Amino acid sequence: MKSVVVVGCGFVADLYMTGLATFPGVHIVGAHDRDGVRLQAFCTHWDIPGYPDLDRALAALPRGGLVLNLTNPASHGAINRAALSAGHHVFCEKPMALSLDEAREVARMARDAGLQLASAPSSMLGEASQMLARALRDGVAGAPRLVYAELDDGFIPQAPVQDWISESGAPWPYRDEFRVGCTLEHAGYYLSWLINMFGPVTHLVAASAETLPDKPGGASGTPDFSVATLFFEEGPPARLTCSIAAPHDHRIRVIGDKGVLSVGEAWNNAAPVRFHRRLRIRRRLLESPLGQRIKPKGPTHPKVKRRGAAAMNFALGPAEMLDAIAEGRAARLAGDFALHLTEVTLAIQNAGRSGAMEIASRCEKPEPMPWAR
Repeated sequence: MKSVVVVGCGFVADLYMTGLATFPGVHIVGAHDRDGVRLQAFCTHWDIPGYPDLDRALAALPRGGLVLNLTNPASHGAINRAALSAGHHVFCEKPMALSLDEAREVARMARDAGLQLASAPSSMLGEASQMLARALRDGVAGAPRLVYAELDDGFIPQAPVQDWISESGAPWPYRDEFRVGCTLEHAGYYLSWLINMFGPVTHLVAASAETLPDKPGGASGTPDFSVATLFFEEGPPARLTCSIAAPHDHRIRVIGDKGVLSVGEAWNNAAPVRFHRRLRIRRRLLESPLGQRIKPKGPTHPKVKRRGAAAMNFALGPAEMLDAIAEGRAARLAGDFALHLTEVTLAIQNAGRSGAMEIASRCEKPEPMPWAR
């Protein structure tokens, strides 16, 4: 039995529960939240046991089980340490920690204990990401020369953020989202895809700024815009943008010698991957507007229905990690990969006007999912 305990019953926890329900054999031992009212509402909705005390929740999980850390980002480090100390593997919502020193500490703690620590997001394991990576391996677009990746979410402070409610009744934590910042919250989606395709980031040139100081909830002082040029161990440079002011744009485009590979939605596991062949028509050079779709060869992974802006199975990471634990191998999103993703994300978030930075950590490119080979 693959056992999981949920720590943190806020907005995102419902999305994980929806995803976990698509994987037979996963047993939810129970949940913990420091807010008793929220804990009761969540556990009643999902019909699972609730543990008001964290130690009791961790004790209820068989040793070597998986703790799903879905708490407030400021609590991630403390919960990761508590779970690892109790002898459990951990899958942590992003970011793994709010500082690089803390991320290194918990990564070292997991390694020394022979446990696995992974970090969201999970979309790198999804169909769209894996098909894009396969198209690159197959040379569909020729040699890749440049990548543009956009994670611009629209003018979010003017959205009705107070009205966004999860399935079990949890409000979207807009104060925390604005306080943590869109780079730490969102850069990992495409950053994990890029590391998967091109290996670790060796150095980057980045800038970040706060463009909207009067966000709802009084959150201020955190960058809400960033742009980074990333240089990888192998492959082309990539430009990555994050903002909550620019018009919504979640495209990733890999420009190659033969044309452009593109995905239009970061938050849709089934978003089509298309190849737009480069054409010469008389004196003009352009990419075909009718892209050829790169399709899977067979079944991939369980999908979930769209909710709000996303059609992502948040449980892809935890499910793959549970399989890895059972098989005695490293999870694709765990260990050096998680630490490297965290270091690069923090470097972009904290760039300010500092410019070029070297990245110390390294990781191996994860193996493709079996259905994407």
